[in-house]
Amino acid sequence: MKKHWLILLLLTTLMSCKQPLEDLTIFVDPMIGTDAHGHTFPGATTPFGMVQLSPDTGIEGWDWCSGYHYSDSSIMGFSHTHLSGTGGADLGDILVMPFLGDHKWEPGTKENPDLGYRSRFSHQREFAQAGYYSVMLDDYNIAAELTATPRTGIHRYRYAQSEPSSLIIDLKHGISNQPREAFIRINGDNEVVGLRRSQGWAADQYVYFVARFSAPFTAHTIMVDGEIVDHANAAEGKEVKLILDFDALDKNELMVKVAISAVDVEGAIKNMEAEAPHWVFDDYKDQATDIWNEHLHKINIEGASEAQKRTFYTSLYHAQIAPNLYTDADGRYRGMDKAIHSVTPSHNMYTIFSLWDTFRATHPLFTIIEPERNNEFINTMLTQYQQHGTLPVWELMANETGTMIGYHSAPVIWDAFVKGQRDFDAELAFKAMKTSAMKDHIGLKDYKELGFIPMEREGNSVSKQVEYAYDDWCIAQMAKALGQEEDYQNYIHRAQNYRNVFDTSVGFLRGRRADGSWRTPFDPIESSILGSGDFTEGNSWHYTFFAPHDVTGLMDLMGGDVAFAAKIDEMFNQEAIVTNQNAHDISGLIGQYAQGNEPSHHVAYLYNFAGQPWKTQEKVALILDSLYTDQPDGISGNEDCGQLSAWYVFSAAGFYPVTPGSGDYIIGTPLFEQLSFNLDNGQQFTVKAKGRSKEALYIQSASLNGEPFNRSYIQHQEIMAGGVLEFTMGTSPNKTWASQPEARPVTTIPEEYRLAPIEERMVFAPYIHETTALFTQQKEIAIHCNTPGVSIHYNLNGTNVSENDPVYTGPFKISETKKVMARAFKEGMKPSELLSREFIRAHFNSGETYPSIQYNLAPSRPYDKAGEKALIDGYRASMDFHDGQWLGFNRNMEAIVNLGAPKKVEQVRLSFMRNVGSWILLPRTMTVYGSNNNQSFTKLGAITTTTLPQEHEGIISEFHFPVNASFQYFKISAEALPLLPDWHPGAGNRPWIFADEIIFEY
Repeated sequence: MKKHWLILLLLTTLMSCKQPLEDLTIFVDPMIGTDAHGHTFPGATTPFGMVQLSPDTGIEGWDWCSGYHYSDSSIMGFSHTHLSGTGGADLGDILVMPFLGDHKWEPGTKENPDLGYRSRFSHQREFAQAGYYSVMLDDYNIAAELTATPRTGIHRYRYAQSEPSSLIIDLKHGISNQPREAFIRINGDNEVVGLRRSQGWAADQYVYFVARFSAPFTAHTIMVDGEIVDHANAAEGKEVKLILDFDALDKNELMVKVAISAVDVEGAIKNMEAEAPHWVFDDYKDQATDIWNEHLHKINIEGASEAQKRTFYTSLYHAQIAPNLYTDADGRYRGMDKAIHSVTPSHNMYTIFSLWDTFRATHPLFTIIEPERNNEFINTMLTQYQQHGTLPVWELMANETGTMIGYHSAPVIWDAFVKGQRDFDAELAFKAMKTSAMKDHIGLKDYKELGFIPMEREGNSVSKQVEYAYDDWCIAQMAKALGQEEDYQNYIHRAQNYRNVFDTSVGFLRGRRADGSWRTPFDPIESSILGSGDFTEGNSWHYTFFAPHDVTGLMDLMGGDVAFAAKIDEMFNQEAIVTNQNAHDISGLIGQYAQGNEPSHHVAYLYNFAGQPWKTQEKVALILDSLYTDQPDGISGNEDCGQLSAWYVFSAAGFYPVTPGSGDYIIGTPLFEQLSFNLDNGQQFTVKAKGRSKEALYIQSASLNGEPFNRSYIQHQEIMAGGVLEFTMGTSPNKTWASQPEARPVTTIPEEYRLAPIEERMVFAPYIHETTALFTQQKEIAIHCNTPGVSIHYNLNGTNVSENDPVYTGPFKISETKKVMARAFKEGMKPSELLSREFIRAHFNSGETYPSIQYNLAPSRPYDKAGEKALIDGYRASMDFHDGQWLGFNRNMEAIVNLGAPKKVEQVRLSFMRNVGSWILLPRTMTVYGSNNNQSFTKLGAITTTTLPQEHEGIISEFHFPVNASFQYFKISAEALPLLPDWHPGAGNRPWIFADEIIFEY
């Protein structure tokens, strides 16, 4: 026993001698990013914590994805879950709000807070710091303070005087989501437990909670679905609220502790007992400060201004908020299968994987400052794969949202593996990576079979194509590392698919049709949004430079390194405009470079590959200085779960991971005189910038551990080994430093695996120029193919085509409704895709008086340009709803078609689009009526549809209504959902109906 006491005494003595860490939390300002479009929240959280306790000022609209916007002047209350910087909205669970006076069950409005429990506030009496937030609720003169442990939110409310008060727990409240079910139960006079289960961006989310109070409440009132429940200690329903009344409080102070769990109430109680057993608010605040200091001291900087310190350490803070802890203190968690599972106490599960954003810099940053936790993230992804069948794309609270594109778990896994961080099952990881890459959805079927995604079949086809290609390169490298040569060859070939949508005649990525032709007209500055157009939240300028795994091949396509660098110059020198008013994510523009969104993030570093690193230094310094500040609007776009901040952290350090999975970091220009990484392996890696100033941004020379350093990249193992990378800076570029070929970074496809251009390897699908499907009397059919030297075989019976079918020798005529089927063949090459075109003989054409069409409910601007006869002109629209052939209705659609005289119609066919990401849903119901007097109509048939949360892919659906009767007038009614469903990110807004063609078969 004496020996143990001596050891304890020695440990105590050593701990007391340890110098306390400098408090870096004073340089963290969570207000940065709460203005403009940063979408961050200012409240209290711990690194990667389950709880984000923050004020909510608004719960609807794009700039309220986190529940808070700096432009507001009133607070609804304080909820316990928030997203950090995302472009989609959700969470805001378990709202707590203290108030005085009469009971108020609704929050009121921003315009008139007095209508509810909402309170005005001012930024002058608001303060935020890492792990702590405070504000004065002016309407009640209550000082609110918030702090947090990983799984518990801690509130302290200080009242100006001794008087009775109340507090509401509002389980209806949520950020752009709706409750599915809820319950609440009173346990004694100081504890409340319950559940809020909601549907929003996360289709099915559970948040159980326990709330404890430092003083007993003397009365309580429960409201369920708008009705007060008398004398109840428990209640359940959809919209559940509770008001607690308190007598005058000791020291005019009330503390509230709220622990949450996705598992059950018992899990929430265990979380509180494990983390928040006492009632000393300042101890919790100090504990949160200490935890944040440990994480902020992963990197130390010297020679920075106060504003730069705030910008840097707030960026480092934002980069360590997500992913979020999803395991209870007892090791239980809710899986993707919605079942309850357990892990050992030494491991944790996490949620919120915004991988389209974070694979680029956030997860690579974790490989340096949080390698063990990054392994936990990967193990979480693999467990989600086992429960769900695919690796996460954009996972949120054990729900796959399917948001964004690519399968970017793959680079996160491979990047860790190649860096030697392998505390996961590599064989399982490789299987999971391949499974995600072999699906047939979101354009992958065409991508695998054709080598490209035809633009007429899939929105954002070009963006998907190039991001799949990079992900495939990562899978190829994993295959090679595991000795899987056949898989390596398959995926290294697929990794070249980005080349198949690069048009060398214009020097840009460009939408391409199945027949091999290019989008015409084409403008590289034309922007599109998620779900429509050729690019995801961007344009061809933003995506043309995305081949990080084969920059050598990309430079060759552009004509070599000099032309490549000139192309990047041209990008930065373009006019800084956005052509699509709905493309809100394209922001932070320098020319057509967009720092406010991810596709551009690597581009400034590509000059190094071309031997012009001084231009990288110029552009990176410009971005650091002009697009990041320490003000509320100091982030140039959505912060996106740490990605914009990780870019800043890396770039301020002097390098950036252009190609996660290569093990290389591309050197830019260090921002500070000195920056040190304090690594988990006990080493320290320091970057020094001798003579660095705003003007002295150019590298003159460099050394690594005292030895001359003359290359424009550094490897991961060199950083992890520790040491000093020192730069000498100057005001003029040194164009000889690291510019020679041997000093440049290189990513390339090995020559022995390079494929010939796609035009030399595949037979493109045959096509028919004619766009109208309707004809009268006769129709001449001419079939073409963009692959020379082919033999085209065809038939008119709607069956598959082989070489046994007739050979097409020239145009032919049809006089009846026919389905033309054709396929092109060329010796030594795989036959083309099957062409299938239906041509319908009509008893009229669109140029005649009849049929005519009138709209009782007309199309809506700006999607009314196709003209009134768009639905009966015989032209088939593509998957691009901007192609000029669609009519869009932002409410119900009702049209009456006049055939000119009664005609016996066999059936009516209607075509509608579904593009969930663009808020276009199939009609809820479609009904067809017939009439001969345009007054009394006979119902001929109705079809009902439902759009499910997992139906992310865009489709064109044709619906058939049998008629077999004679009518002159046909009324077509399509009823939309009143509002987008609760699971949709735009829930609460009106959906669109997009209609194309009404076909009458006689």
